[in-house]
Amino acid sequence: MTSTISAATMTVTLTESINLNGSNQGATNSLAIASIAEVSKRIVNCPASEKTVISFGAAIAAGTFIAGDIRYVRITNKDDTNFVILNIEGAASTDFSVRLDKGASFVIASSSTTGVVDYADISGATLEDLSAIKATADTAACDLEIFVASA
Repeated sequence: MTSTISAATMTVTLTESINLNGSNQGATNSLAIASIAEVSKRIVNCPASEKTVISFGAAIAAGTFIAGDIRYVRITNKDDTNFVILNIEGAASTDFSVRLDKGASFVIASSSTTGVVDYADISGATLEDLSAIKATADTAACDLEIFVASA
């Protein structure tokens, strides 16, 4: 069976809007990411205990995306009060954590053909593959919007 879905270019636009002392200090930046053939968008409830929200691997599985095909990941905290801690894990057990405040987003953009392979390293300059993103709500469960685009 031949697919009827054609890959397309996805455009991501980031806009800051602020006017200080009568002068516009905002900016708009766009990134075009070619050959997007898959998207996954979902809202998950993140509890106050660590849970894996995205896995990256060599093959597709439930909640797992092919690491080399990833081009864009966005995780947005939809809560209006609490923050979430995101733990971005590398294949060699080096990871880093970021605080995702209420309404804030964390973005990974990889417009190259390597996806999240050789993408990050907290301990030095040797990049390694991302293996998972885990989330922990601070005080009470929070909803996270997760958007993943792949080649």
